[in-house]
Amino acid sequence: MIAPHDVVTFSELDGVRIVRRYGYVSGIASRPRNRLRSTFRSLGMLIGVSPNEFLSDAEHLRNEALEGVYKRATALGANAVIGLSFHVSEGADGSCKVVAFGEAVLTAPEEGAAHA
Repeated sequence: MIAPHDVVTFSELDGVRIVRRYGYVSGIASRPRNRLRSTFRSLGMLIGVSPNEFLSDAEHLRNEALEGVYKRATALGANAVIGLSFHVSEGADGSCKVVAFGEAVLTAPEEGAAHA
């Protein structure tokens, strides 16, 4: 499985060279709108309750999308993902979708590179 520190938004990783490029991989996560939850969230915001639950939902979607990226890249034989990007969209019905994607690559240490 690919380690989280081997997934970056940059186009390259320091201290390693790209041996093989497998192409882009993606992961998708979505949630339908929950009217009851939305109503309680709105009421909570009116009375001053922190919107942490919303953040928690967004974090869950982000993590699910990342898991898809990890699994697809690992299945190809990659040990890193570069150029990670996220796209978030909200449907007209209030549903939310998160798409994570990046390029799956196989890396090897650069000769003479110091590793921490």
